[in-house]
Amino acid sequence: MFALKPVMLGAALFMAAGAANAASCSNTGGGYERWKSEIAAEAAAQGVGQRGIAALMATSYSRETISADRNQKSFKYTIDKFMQVRGAPTIVKQGRRQKAKNAKLYAALERQYGVPAGVLVAIHGMETAFGGFMGNTRIVSAISTLTYDCRRSDFFRPHMMAALVLVDRGSITGASVGAKHGEWGHTQFLPGNALKYGVDGDGNGRVELNNRIDALASTANYLRQKGWRPGQGYQKGQPNYAVLKEWNAASVYQEAIAIMAAQIDR
Repeated sequence: MFALKPVMLGAALFMAAGAANAASCSNTGGGYERWKSEIAAEAAAQGVGQRGIAALMATSYSRETISADRNQKSFKYTIDKFMQVRGAPTIVKQGRRQKAKNAKLYAALERQYGVPAGVLVAIHGMETAFGGFMGNTRIVSAISTLTYDCRRSDFFRPHMMAALVLVDRGSITGASVGAKHGEWGHTQFLPGNALKYGVDGDGNGRVELNNRIDALASTANYLRQKGWRPGQGYQKGQPNYAVLKEWNAASVYQEAIAIMAAQIDR
């Protein structure tokens, strides 16, 4: 069951796509329909197929996504307030049960990737309450909206192109849902990261990040590829703490994951 074969979705073909010929952006939704035609031409030129283009053209401007992007207040909290708001004691309590219940899976992941159970469990709990809520926003609409929005258009454009490739490959559809920023699955991968680091953890020949095993294996693979050192510590000042920044750039998030992971791993 836990073969953890490293079958990946493939390289993130569009992660280095430049913005020289990029479609325009806007901070309002007024020109979104016109923009879709512009960005569709850009996507087709980069090799996106008919299914991906059709998914793009069917998107709607997501005001919920823009609102969420403008109101990420919890990342400005102190560590104590952040952990209180995010329910850290509950994550740790449930996380210990998750680790015990799935001991063989976490042991297999640590053997293959070197990432301890506590780290994976803490991320899983923090991101989706262990799969309890993986989002209700259409992934392609969310990521397209953020690409159209001027605030971080260059950051999200490669992820949008990757989302369209995922549609082309049948990994997701235009109707697939995730978090407000277009993150997908149990541990909330952005599409470009899913394309590059996604792993077929259960060995069924498909990478499906709404599948818990695939998502956890992909998370472990991501951390390892970003520089995780097996057997080294992950608390502040230790070698693997810096790798947590690769998962989430907010320092309070990194610290919370390290603290919860240590408590789960006790």
